[in-house]
Amino acid sequence: MKTIFKISRAELRNLFYSPVAWFLVIIFMILCAVFYTDVIYKMAKMQELAEKSSMFKGLGSALTAKIYLDQDGIFKNAMQNLYLFIPLLTMGILSREINTGSIKLLYSAPIKTRDIVLGKYLSLMLFNLILVSVIGIFMVVGLFSVKSVDVGLLLSAALGFYLLVCAYAAIGLFMSSLTTYQIVSAIGTFIIIFILSRIGNLWQEFDFVRDLTYFLSINGRANKMLAGLITSKDVIYFLIVIGMFLGFTLIKLKSGRESGRWFVTAGKYLAVIGIALCIGYFSSRPQMVGYWDTTMAQSNTIHPRVQEIIKGMGDDELEITLYTNLFPRNVQHGLPKNRNIYLSKLWEPYLRFKPDIKFKYEYYYALNKDERNYSKSPDKSIEEKAKDQAKSRDLDLSMFKTPEQMRKIIDLEPEDYNLVMQLKYKGRTTFLRTYNDSRVWPEEQHIAAALARVQGQKMPTVLFTTGNLERDIYVSGERGFYGSTVGKLERTSLINNGFDIDTISLDHRAVPTNYMDVAALVLADPKTKLSPLTIQRINEYIGAGGNMMILGEPGKGEVLRPMLQPLGVQLSSGMLVQVTKNNTPDKVVPHLTKFAGGMAEEDALVMFKKGKINQLQSYSESVLPIEIIDSKNDFIKHPVTITDSGAVWLKKGTLVKDSVPPVFSPNEGDIKLDSFVTTMALTRPIKGKEQRVFVAGDADFLSNRYNGGQFFGRAIYSWLDNNKYPIYGPVEPPKDDEMLIGPDIARTLKIFFVWILPVVLGLLGTIILIRRKRK
Repeated sequence: MKTIFKISRAELRNLFYSPVAWFLVIIFMILCAVFYTDVIYKMAKMQELAEKSSMFKGLGSALTAKIYLDQDGIFKNAMQNLYLFIPLLTMGILSREINTGSIKLLYSAPIKTRDIVLGKYLSLMLFNLILVSVIGIFMVVGLFSVKSVDVGLLLSAALGFYLLVCAYAAIGLFMSSLTTYQIVSAIGTFIIIFILSRIGNLWQEFDFVRDLTYFLSINGRANKMLAGLITSKDVIYFLIVIGMFLGFTLIKLKSGRESGRWFVTAGKYLAVIGIALCIGYFSSRPQMVGYWDTTMAQSNTIHPRVQEIIKGMGDDELEITLYTNLFPRNVQHGLPKNRNIYLSKLWEPYLRFKPDIKFKYEYYYALNKDERNYSKSPDKSIEEKAKDQAKSRDLDLSMFKTPEQMRKIIDLEPEDYNLVMQLKYKGRTTFLRTYNDSRVWPEEQHIAAALARVQGQKMPTVLFTTGNLERDIYVSGERGFYGSTVGKLERTSLINNGFDIDTISLDHRAVPTNYMDVAALVLADPKTKLSPLTIQRINEYIGAGGNMMILGEPGKGEVLRPMLQPLGVQLSSGMLVQVTKNNTPDKVVPHLTKFAGGMAEEDALVMFKKGKINQLQSYSESVLPIEIIDSKNDFIKHPVTITDSGAVWLKKGTLVKDSVPPVFSPNEGDIKLDSFVTTMALTRPIKGKEQRVFVAGDADFLSNRYNGGQFFGRAIYSWLDNNKYPIYGPVEPPKDDEMLIGPDIARTLKIFFVWILPVVLGLLGTIILIRRKRK
């Protein structure tokens, strides 16, 4: 070890007695300083403008990630430009010795070749610590510039950066041993780094080499650490790369000292590669991987609720089959070339807690609805269309099963032959869908619902009444409720979030006697008068403690009165009017109350409840206000959405929407109040539980036109289900969302780090080099 340290110390001395090392450190510091100070100045300026509003509650995003890890941050840019620094650093570390002949002195000394390699590499590791220290300066400055910096995230990112630069250094050391020309060594290092950065995208369509090339890829290996997740397989990967190239260097130097046949040397190289691949293979098996989420909010770990669902599966096998049709637009996500992305991006967080998940894949072709309705070649047979499609994607059609062959395995027509996964557990199956948006893959709450369903857990049922021209859950037009209820390609729909959806005609049958099996009964904008039997069955259901949603529209107050009166509320007559420049006057935009913030754990509502968002709005059309007619009955009334003060009035007469803006007319009976309640929640204790009823003077806000009410619509259904589903994994609002410095200090930091400190380092390096030269 003493010999290794002596060689390392001598090499470091050589590095800092040459201008190269000083030049690299100074340029690296300027690079980091520019990216750090530009971002903090932008953030400080943004906060200064925001603070002029008395309602400033923080910038609303995690500044640690924005400043250090985004595309404009230090770590991303430093890692993207490492290939410019490391080849210059390592190009002469051995080639200089070989070129000057001093390597022979080392060979003739009582020094082992291993000590030479390790000593040289140790000096590079120590120099790399200087680069990490440069970034560390800005990490320390960040502690005083940003409120509640996520220190764990920064330390994880620093570890990833250090391992990556050490891996590059090992590659550079080996390339330096191959040639006496330093420029050739630098170019060779760059080429090897380039190959290892791109090899993960090569031959991913071939089963035999897919895992091998993906494993060898160095690109993105530090990405999990940049996100705050340290995994044993990533750490071991970097150690394998370092060990492999140090082994290559040792073999090369020994072959220069010893005479031997070429195939013996080649065998040694192959042995090192084989050992590295074996270690990498076994260390990357799901059962062998360890995880450490260093982030403050545990943002890389699935929510404890989902962990509990997975734990309920025990050691029994969960099988997941991905069915990929050749025709849908998102077919590329299911193809073999993207399989490793599918496993790592979607399923690795779950493999962490259940490493024995078995994955299967089926490929086929069948015409889905879009292809049948909008085909550009309607005269061609399905086989001809499949050949054209496969050719356009450079795919071998023989890997895809025919529709007849697939029907013998499974009938996917109910899923319209879209990209879909089937989960199988203890003989039970369920589908986990993909979606026609940019994210494609399901999110944590969708996967959690599918895992619960496949275990046989009782899923909540929402019943929609029919028979009186109510809003239809199977209508995809703008007034229907399809998108938010049974839309299979909508990530916000109830069926994709753990609910069972059905319709019921109360004239033909009553709500199931066990009301606990029904999460909620929905009466959505009936157009005709309800029969006495329907009214009786609804009131019996409510009287027995069932949860319900009642949605009205202008002119429907009398239709709904028999159900609303026992609740102590009613819908006013007329229509709310809100005159704005951009919308017709029947469009009303009420804001959510504090009670609404606690209805569910939607991200927006969590932020609103914790004071990170000042106001949330809902979008409505043709709205009736809700009046309390009996405040002393059993139900407690909670306004959920109310109109803005003074901006809305109740129009009693005829509203003309496509003419001049209406005016408030008391003579016509118009009423103007400080605010109107447009939706209301009613609760009461009954039979050992809390009964929940939701009443709205508008049905459009939950329609397809308004995307099912978006987060607010999901929150209502969650509240009616006593917040059992969807299975939210809410992320806590970021604590590091506020700058501690202003633009002036940020500008001063930029001058100091970009100009003054590099100049000081340059002068120091110049003095040391001049004194060394004089000696």
